[in-house]
Amino acid sequence: MIARILIIAGSDSGGGAGIQADIKTVTMLGGHAMTAVTAITAQNTVGVQAVHQIPTDIVLAQIESVVSDIGVDAIKIGMIGSAETANAVADLLTSLFSREGGSPDWTPAFAGEQGGAGCPQSSSIPIVFDPVMIATAGSVLADSNTIAAFTRLMRIATLVTPNLPELAALGGETAIRALGPAVLVKGGHAEGPDITDRLVTDTGETRWTNPRIETRHAHGTGCTLASGIATSLAQGLPLAAAIERAIAFVRAALASAPGLGAGHGPIGHALGTSPFDQWKDRQCPA
Repeated sequence: MIARILIIAGSDSGGGAGIQADIKTVTMLGGHAMTAVTAITAQNTVGVQAVHQIPTDIVLAQIESVVSDIGVDAIKIGMIGSAETANAVADLLTSLFSREGGSPDWTPAFAGEQGGAGCPQSSSIPIVFDPVMIATAGSVLADSNTIAAFTRLMRIATLVTPNLPELAALGGETAIRALGPAVLVKGGHAEGPDITDRLVTDTGETRWTNPRIETRHAHGTGCTLASGIATSLAQGLPLAAAIERAIAFVRAALASAPGLGAGHGPIGHALGTSPFDQWKDRQCPA
């Protein structure tokens, strides 16, 4: 069975970040992407022109719809839209997937005990929470009330993936760890020729250091990384291995950016290839 990834996030009309980046990532890494859309943005490479929040009851209905029929092996949470939606999603996921209340029909096909060694056991499936607050071009995507409500989501998460500004807004590494999840501190906002990403768990710290890829076409890297981790956890990889695989995919996509738009362009999720044409050439020889 293919790994089933539920993405709870906002839509990016420019296709670089949000659920568009999530769907492409999950697909390229061999999973099946499903979505619960929390907000619709009018967005391109130079900024966010408008945001329409989806009513909370519709967000919950999307989650319940896919869970009740298709099932879920991992969840990625990105832009959440509002404090009301954040709290309601936390309540619903707790009722559906907690070890006390989860239905055996909804346990993951691959991940077993939260994707292998090094994962917290707060819920019956891996939950990767990317605490989106500001778009790459600088537009605010979460107000102070919504950020405060992130605490509920962090309590049920397997992994939280803040960049350095998000880490500061959430009270720092110690504050997040006190809520239970592992923390992947993304180092892209730091200065210097290298980027260091740090995973902090109960068992210690793991670091990945890679040369910085200099490009303005980096829109969607955070969404891509979190979705890549969620997909790999659903497929059974341990947490550190899932992160390493996702980092490698993000770097490959950065190197393959198509150069679209006048501002912060999207990365190249398809890696400059046409997977169908490659399949067709193998399966249907002339």
